[in-house]
Amino acid sequence: MEFRTLGRSGLKVPVLSMGTATFGAGSEVFRAMGQSSVSEATRLVDICLEASVNMFDTADIYHEGLSEEVLGQAVAGRRDKVLISTKATFKMGPGPNEVGSSRHHLIQACEASLRRLKTDYIDLYQMHGFDGLTPVQETLSALNDLVHSGKVRYIGCSNFSGWHLQKSLDVSDRYGWSRYVAHQAYYSLIGRDYEWELMPLGVAEGVGCVVWSPLGWGRLTGKIRRNQPLHKESRLHKTAEFGPPVPNEHLHNVVDAIDGITAETGKTVSQIALNWLLQRPTVSSIIMGARNEEQLRQNLGAVGWNLTRAQVARLDAASNVTLAYPYWHQRQFSDRNPPPTP
Repeated sequence: MEFRTLGRSGLKVPVLSMGTATFGAGSEVFRAMGQSSVSEATRLVDICLEASVNMFDTADIYHEGLSEEVLGQAVAGRRDKVLISTKATFKMGPGPNEVGSSRHHLIQACEASLRRLKTDYIDLYQMHGFDGLTPVQETLSALNDLVHSGKVRYIGCSNFSGWHLQKSLDVSDRYGWSRYVAHQAYYSLIGRDYEWELMPLGVAEGVGCVVWSPLGWGRLTGKIRRNQPLHKESRLHKTAEFGPPVPNEHLHNVVDAIDGITAETGKTVSQIALNWLLQRPTVSSIIMGARNEEQLRQNLGAVGWNLTRAQVARLDAASNVTLAYPYWHQRQFSDRNPPPTP
């Protein structure tokens, strides 16, 4: 397993990490993704560690806290062998202060996550979304205090826009506070918006990308094909409305291109989609989702080899879309705004 530095930090993380939104059995949306019991989750953790995948990502809202509880039990007795990342910000109760990135909620949320995970520290603590109602200074001051208390080792964010992230980094730099070293962002062959602004920002500011939903919300698993009905067991029947929208024709064009490369490499659709991401600038780690051992082992097959430059170029062309303003305008002057390179 290859390890990469997480942004501008000293922390080494595996290029593949395990997402645990499938651990537990809480809300209907997350049950559609998976609902691994403690014994099943422990087996998946075992397989990951055998492959040197030692980072596990969760969030307080996954299965209403049950994901953190199951993960805590699955890594019991080997906490020193793993990296745990979790997230806070979204609503965790009916009270007016049980949501957001205020000092009040973050300290409360962090303590609750520590209890559920049965640990005394979190390796990477991430803001699950931007809170426009809380001053950025308040959020980062609270996170800095959590770092200095030893309860959090590194901080990151998720689903921020460019100005959210840049403003946060500027505030941290101004006061000498802990800085976001990671941005957990949606990025896939059928969702390349991350490249427009967040990737150049990540290169310039030393923020590593931890990719969520690298298979396009379950659309790049090899089960979706042109002129074929959606597989009856697909989670998209219940979760499509919560994920990124993708025009069918664009999806099919990308899958057609991947199919051509599967014939050349002998790799699966999902392995090719993951390997393409591993060759993109700023990507530090890709979060794999797996409901069972078969899916996990298939995803692990995305490493140890590389697509050729020609194959990457074919995938780039098939997945290219018309950019929004001002990015289409900037691309006309690429000599002054060169795109990031791997």
